[in-house]
Amino acid sequence: MSQYKIEAATGQHIGARTEQQDRVALFGAPKAPGFMMAVLADGMGGLTGGAQAAEQVIGTARQNFELFSPGEDIGVMLHNIATEAHTVINLSAITAEIQPHSTIVLLVLTADGSAYWAHAGDSRLYHFDGPNVASRTVDHSYVEKLIASGKLQPEEAKDHRLASLLTNVLGSTTEKLFVTHGECHGLKPGDAFLLCSDGLWHHFEDSELGVAIAGQGPRAASEMLIRKARERTEGTNADNCTLAIVKLSPVAKEPPAYKPPKVLPTVQGL
Repeated sequence: MSQYKIEAATGQHIGARTEQQDRVALFGAPKAPGFMMAVLADGMGGLTGGAQAAEQVIGTARQNFELFSPGEDIGVMLHNIATEAHTVINLSAITAEIQPHSTIVLLVLTADGSAYWAHAGDSRLYHFDGPNVASRTVDHSYVEKLIASGKLQPEEAKDHRLASLLTNVLGSTTEKLFVTHGECHGLKPGDAFLLCSDGLWHHFEDSELGVAIAGQGPRAASEMLIRKARERTEGTNADNCTLAIVKLSPVAKEPPAYKPPKVLPTVQGL
């Protein structure tokens, strides 16, 4: 496994909305040194329902990861987080008489150089190899169904009048929740991951995101992407904008220990 260090940062902006309903978090596993999780949720629903739903996603993820130990099935854990949060959100809707929903995207990096992720909704995970997109999640949305059936071109999706219509989301009572999983192995310096809500990705080409993250550290990249998203939505009813960047960087080599020069004995003249 290549040696690398993990650098990470998160960023948020409320946009032009009255409430921040997105949530994002990074945390480690007490029982699994070297493992880390990133989780992002985009809540939806009036009367603070969306914010509560997103909070429940973060809390459920944290609780499950705190109990995780190496050797357990990571995919099962990620699936359980999504389904448990889905159940809790639905119960909240009954007791509070609100209709909360939330997307979810989860990423786990392991100590042996693997990554596992899962998502529901249209919050995305991108995996970059340097500036290039190695993979990204496919939104659970109506326009993606149109693209898959050949009825819509990908470049037409962002501006489609039904672009925000989701087909799968936590808290939905009309459809059975499904969770999409992915994984990759052999991570190396230069790999990076971006988790983001549609308030960010909607305003960028995939290539722009890759170049921004490859060219600078996670904190600087987060600040730049949030700033650019705000510039591109100026004067509009801009959505909440949230992201997490996890980047693998090479470990600096330590300089060799100083060794004093060997002093040879003086040769006496003959």
